[in-house]
Amino acid sequence: MTSTPSLPAVALVASCELPTPWAVFRLHGFQETASGKEHLALTLGQVGDGVPALTRLHSECLTGDGLFSLRCDCGPQLEAALAAIAKEGRGVLLYLRQEGRGIGLLDKLRAYALQDQGLDTVDANRALGLPDDARDYGVAAAMLNTLGVPAVRLMTNNPAKVSALTARGVNVTERVPHVAGRGPRNQDYLETKAARMGHLLPWLEQD
Repeated sequence: MTSTPSLPAVALVASCELPTPWAVFRLHGFQETASGKEHLALTLGQVGDGVPALTRLHSECLTGDGLFSLRCDCGPQLEAALAAIAKEGRGVLLYLRQEGRGIGLLDKLRAYALQDQGLDTVDANRALGLPDDARDYGVAAAMLNTLGVPAVRLMTNNPAKVSALTARGVNVTERVPHVAGRGPRNQDYLETKAARMGHLLPWLEQD
């Protein structure tokens, strides 16, 4: 029998209203006890009632979320997730401080420089001696637990997120495909994630 991995200790530090173009969300600030790392959760409506909440785990991407980079689909995915939760009137978005799939901002820029020379996103990380994906979703499960959310409908194209939450005791009742921001500048990036990292992209499944 497989045991459930222990969750990292997190503290809910503060909560406030956050008006956005889509809805007035409740913004919650979390801190990991061991590392001091800070993460955010945006909630809308009653999410602690046991009914699976529409949920997105969004890893921080300064270049995409804040600087409008077309190299990835992160910024459009963030906006689409907030819009979807607002349309439903209920849900959770976890904003996880895991820049560059967990390698950090400056190493992500080093990887980008190698991609400019022709490497894909996986080989660029490996050339720097870095993992393909260094993210740990234990903190996401801990945040959901603190928010009283035992079950989610997860907006993702990445089956690893479903597996990670499930292994940590979160009931993922549905995987909701989440495609936004596809364009000519990130087509190769997206197809690499599908071919080499197992992401499920609807247009590839239809081709």
